[in-house]
Amino acid sequence: MPGFETMGKMLILMGLFVLVVGLIMTFAPRLRIPLLGRLPGDIRIEREGFSFYFPIVTCILLSIVLTLLLNVVARLLGK
Repeated sequence: MPGFETMGKMLILMGLFVLVVGLIMTFAPRLRIPLLGRLPGDIRIEREGFSFYFPIVTCILLSIVLTLLLNVVARLLGK
């Protein structure tokens, strides 16, 4: 069972992650940076009475970022 020190580090890292995501979501519209879900390569089909949207590039980008982040967290925690 992890000790308090390990759990404390994990909570700090999760808090920093939430802070960074919150800052990005807050300030990205003002900087006119395309947010996730509106990246080039995302599939969007709009026809009369029908709309289909699949953010494939956004999914791939999120997968890469989360994989890197979880690898860094695992290395910091020594696992």
